[in-house]
Amino acid sequence: MLDWSEMALPTRPGALRYTYDEYAALPDDGRRWQLIDGELEVNPAPSSRHQTVSRRLQFELMKQLEEPNIALIFNAPFDVILSEHDVVQPDIAVVKVGREHVVSERGLEGPPDIAIEILSPSTRTLDRRVKMVTYARFGVPEYWLVDPELGHIELHRASSTGAFELTQRFDRASTLTTPSFPELSVDLAHAFRR
Repeated sequence: MLDWSEMALPTRPGALRYTYDEYAALPDDGRRWQLIDGELEVNPAPSSRHQTVSRRLQFELMKQLEEPNIALIFNAPFDVILSEHDVVQPDIAVVKVGREHVVSERGLEGPPDIAIEILSPSTRTLDRRVKMVTYARFGVPEYWLVDPELGHIELHRASSTGAFELTQRFDRASTLTTPSFPELSVDLAHAFRR
């Protein structure tokens, strides 16, 4: 096992990629690390606005899906292990009851039913491009991109080709619903209020 405490992150020549074991050995330095296609990614701490919107959405999901035993709700930092070379930390992950076998002590070992990312200036490109492709590649059926500044949520669903398609955009005056969980109804005016 590598001892990360005494060295800077090594560069990898050519096709060498980091593995889950190397990722898991990273020191707890307070940063949010992710592993995408064997490349380490780090993000700064989220803003207070990001955290407020994330917390409000998580509260609604817990109240409407977890409390009635419909789904499990996880929030970052929480590893979603998609492969030996892909470990992400969505802001919120939703797993339907009946799929608890994918939850382990290490994290979620497989795709969630919904991955939710709250956009930040520092993560916008990563969330909208890189992670969207990664989630689609590993069979995540639904992906939400939440923009706390503009006050909208894009709901993307996996298409027959495996890529995500934008199926609906909800603004701050909308009520979010999804075919994945017909019982879910989130008033976004509350989630996005200042």
